[in-house]
Amino acid sequence: MSKEFSSLGLEPALLDNLQSMGFSQMTEIQAGTLPAILEGRDVVAKAKTGSGKTAAFGLALLHNLDVKRFRIQALVMCPTRELAEQVALEIRRLGRGIHNIKVLTLCGGTPMGPQIGSLEHGAHIIVGTPGRIMDHLYKRRLDLSEVNTLVLDEADRMLDMGFEDEMDAVIKSVPEQRQTLLFSATYPDSIAAISGQVQKNPLEVTVESTHDTDSIQQVFFEVEDAHRTKAVAALLSHYQPESAIVFCNTKIACQEVADELQSLGVSVLALHGDLEQRERNQVLVRFANKSVSVLVATDVASRGLDIKEVNAVISYHITPDPEVHIHRIGRTGRAESKGVALTLVAPDEMARANAIEDYQKAKLKWTGIQAMRFHANRLIQPQYSTLCVDGGKKAKLRPGDLLGALTKEAEIPGDDIGKIHITEFHAYVAVKTRSVKRAMRQLGEGKIKGKKFKVRKFN
Repeated sequence: MSKEFSSLGLEPALLDNLQSMGFSQMTEIQAGTLPAILEGRDVVAKAKTGSGKTAAFGLALLHNLDVKRFRIQALVMCPTRELAEQVALEIRRLGRGIHNIKVLTLCGGTPMGPQIGSLEHGAHIIVGTPGRIMDHLYKRRLDLSEVNTLVLDEADRMLDMGFEDEMDAVIKSVPEQRQTLLFSATYPDSIAAISGQVQKNPLEVTVESTHDTDSIQQVFFEVEDAHRTKAVAALLSHYQPESAIVFCNTKIACQEVADELQSLGVSVLALHGDLEQRERNQVLVRFANKSVSVLVATDVASRGLDIKEVNAVISYHITPDPEVHIHRIGRTGRAESKGVALTLVAPDEMARANAIEDYQKAKLKWTGIQAMRFHANRLIQPQYSTLCVDGGKKAKLRPGDLLGALTKEAEIPGDDIGKIHITEFHAYVAVKTRSVKRAMRQLGEGKIKGKKFKVRKFN
């Protein structure tokens, strides 16, 4: 089977754009699913994050689109706003060679007004979260009667988050004569059940979740339950990751662990389901900006995050599901970089470790936690702080505007400016600690595009 995109018979504009992006070879999940999707078959696919699944269904949606028919022809449901925005961005990027395609994002946690206005102007592809899509359906602002392709992305997580009723309501609003694509990182019985309800004779494609042992070093530690948090602190001071994710099995433990690590001097934030969307966004931006070193998260909260440079993954709790373990450790060692995956195991959890060993078909490496000593002065502290400007896309701010204000007006070296992230109403800028005062003064007292904006620093 050819892995060349050119073998698929895609629209020339799509192929030309793929070539300009440097993509010629399909990933394993793309090669396994795209031919069948382009033939119109239903597909249920299991693949880890970062496998290229968004391009698999995104290219098919774009290829099948009738741009001249200005109706909603495809619907993609995602569990979180972050994933929905990431998917919409990727579809727009893949389709930039085709003129006048409109991709609209409908997510909770954002103002309803702009979405209502956008819906009135129409769209070809809708990407959104189940709850917000259902809200628009019930208010008769959204017409899905001409949808020919339905995609459930990260379907396992939507079920984990309790979206089954909303998903059912939305699916009932889509014509029965359609193509249904179901993508998932794991394949529990609940996914098999939903596939049986919404798909017709689907092709099942599985890309095994394994990781290159050359890029990820896995180590397991036996610890007493009461000593887990101190063990995590010891691992952070021993391995000294610039950026690390600590996984907990519950959101209560998640916040408790973050609070205890903070009391030990760790630069840390928690990410879990009890956070409001605004708080969640700020946590993610600060972690991605490297102004916070450690993120303590639940598996549900962490799915779909597009954070590439993670040096270490620590499992505070070992997961009972070996597939989830593989998903966790896949957060590190990406893009040809190296990473460590460290797992804490209590004596009564050995069966879980054995299950992971069987799943990986490789012996686990064990090291005594006693050899790891906590030294507060060895903790890696962030080089950056994140500044928040009260103006974003709605104020016509672009990354170049902020970069210019800081490097030209304030004469801050370009190397001292990190990531710049612009949302609808805010702009977030990572600035090295030594230049924060100058940056605050410039952004708070100077003007950007002739306007003054408020600015604050996250501690």
